[in-house]
Amino acid sequence: MNREAFFTPREIVSELDKYIVGQNKAKKAVSIALRNRWRRQRVSPELRDEIAPKNILMIGPTGVGKTEIARRLAKLSQAPFLKVEASKFTEVGYVGRDVESMIRDLSDIAVKMLTDEEKKTVMTKAEDLAEERILDLLYPKNKTEESDSLNDTREKLRRLLQEGKLDERYVDIEVTSRNFPIQVFSPTSGLEEMDVNISDMLGNLFPKRTKKRKVKVPEAMKILIQEEAEKLVDMDKVVKFAIERVEQAGIIFIDEIDKIAGRESTAGPDVSREGVQRDLLPIIEGCTVNTKHGMVRTDHILFVGAGAFHVSKPSDLIPELQGRFPIRVELDPLTKEDLIRILTEPKNALIRQYKELLKTENIELIFKDDSMFEIAEIAAQVNDSTENIGARRLHTIMEKILEDISFNAPDLPKQKIVIDAKYVKEKIEGIVKDRDLSHYIL
Repeated sequence: MNREAFFTPREIVSELDKYIVGQNKAKKAVSIALRNRWRRQRVSPELRDEIAPKNILMIGPTGVGKTEIARRLAKLSQAPFLKVEASKFTEVGYVGRDVESMIRDLSDIAVKMLTDEEKKTVMTKAEDLAEERILDLLYPKNKTEESDSLNDTREKLRRLLQEGKLDERYVDIEVTSRNFPIQVFSPTSGLEEMDVNISDMLGNLFPKRTKKRKVKVPEAMKILIQEEAEKLVDMDKVVKFAIERVEQAGIIFIDEIDKIAGRESTAGPDVSREGVQRDLLPIIEGCTVNTKHGMVRTDHILFVGAGAFHVSKPSDLIPELQGRFPIRVELDPLTKEDLIRILTEPKNALIRQYKELLKTENIELIFKDDSMFEIAEIAAQVNDSTENIGARRLHTIMEKILEDISFNAPDLPKQKIVIDAKYVKEKIEGIVKDRDLSHYIL
């Protein structure tokens, strides 16, 4: 059972609050969807398969936290997560990616996730085996040597190795190179499946190649630990559990779903919009997709659709697809107050990121409160007068304000630099006043 079992909807919202400002309606909707998965696992088996996930459609302008909510939700639940853009897919028969590729990609992510988890469980054993291999390289076994003497020397070396006294020694290790590096890039959906096992098939025709590398002991340890961990991981078990996790806990975030909402047939790249919607239907309704790891059922994957819906409306989607997103959540545009909070409150707040970046150059940035009000004011003003790109506008303005400091930082002595409203105005005022320039620069 995933960690999601331990979170109530209120706790999920509380966790999301650490990273995302506002948008309480969306947070509430996704927290219920996540908790419902835990509830479903506790329902009687005959009813469990009948309970379908309630997919969510997030409606709101860019830069207000749609993607971040879905991403943090997946991290919280340790679920395989994939973000795709609906506009990247084409109807079967057109050149481009088919919608089934999202399930193949999600299964690849799950296999990697489970492999990494499994490696952690065998890491202690892998470290012990790698240590033995290093000792063999440092002191090869001699058949004529007495076993007691051999063991004594080996144990002395082990102590030196563990104390780090052999870190400067070089050893020759043999590294196995990849069998036969081949990748199939396919413009059409039919051929995309060709890459399923082609590298394995062709790889077996050629002998495994090894090459010797001379490396220091710590690097050799890292390489050998990875090799031993890979040998200890049971890949059949990993793949089995990975497919199970995709089927029961996978989350797919389909961004830009509004870009395929137009129904009118027009010439050009939009010609297969409705076709993509029709292709999406079976995936979201529940079908079985063939992947290189095996068959994957999509019945209980949670789909989160998102779009700005400036031009089109959710009602422009084909009725069947609308029905597959029963939960609709409208995200609010960001206010000036929200932008101030985004600068300072989240765990990964923008101000903190820039402070830590410049601390590496011995520059201590101090942001006065009035500077943050000014930055938020400018961001809100530019969002109103040009395109509203939400919190992403803060990145643009912060880069512009700190451009000179970032450029000169390596040449500056260790010092504190205070950023106040006056400093912000000096750096930005000319651009904001010039309407044409603000469209171009900010």
